[in-house]
Amino acid sequence: MVEDYLLHGFRLYIPKNVYEPREDSLLLAKAVEDHARGLVLDIGTGSGLQALVAARKPGVTQVIATDVNEFALQTAEANARENRVAHKISFKKSDLFEKLREANYAKAFDTIVFNPPYLPTGEGEKLRGEINAAFDGGVTGRDVIDAFLKEFDSFLRPNGVLLMAHSSLANNKATLSALKKKGFDANVVGREKFFFEELIALKAAKKKSV
Repeated sequence: MVEDYLLHGFRLYIPKNVYEPREDSLLLAKAVEDHARGLVLDIGTGSGLQALVAARKPGVTQVIATDVNEFALQTAEANARENRVAHKISFKKSDLFEKLREANYAKAFDTIVFNPPYLPTGEGEKLRGEINAAFDGGVTGRDVIDAFLKEFDSFLRPNGVLLMAHSSLANNKATLSALKKKGFDANVVGREKFFFEELIALKAAKKKSV
């Protein structure tokens, strides 16, 4: 079954085994619309929404969109063609930075975009199939987030920006603290509160030397 969405001016076709854009996706898309520039890396592209929003911007030269889910990559590529931005997007299957390390993208990106899996997930709570990777953040919700934070700056240009969705379910303060320890100024550029969680969109950039 394939669902049909109209989001941010794009028509998206999304099968059930691919993450459908939700509130976190829309918060992040607004941040991408406002702040993405240059060469953009979209990690965990899912349906391709963030990549499409970035590719539409005149200030974005090229987008590389990755995912571990082959169905997601096929979906994102089809959505890029449908919305006539495929000429600005390259698609790669990669677990976080795995294939980018192999392709020597060190310090290459002006913007890195990431909507991580952040749901605290025990062994008995995992979903079947590749869709699990879009939700499963490990027991604390931070497994993928922490792995990402360890090395994202190795792929970001010195004046580059990180745009990231986050949830209080995975401890917003811990991520803000980790970014600060790496020498980044991090600001909340989007926020939405629910009775069970708070979603935020972060923008982080390296602190300027005085």
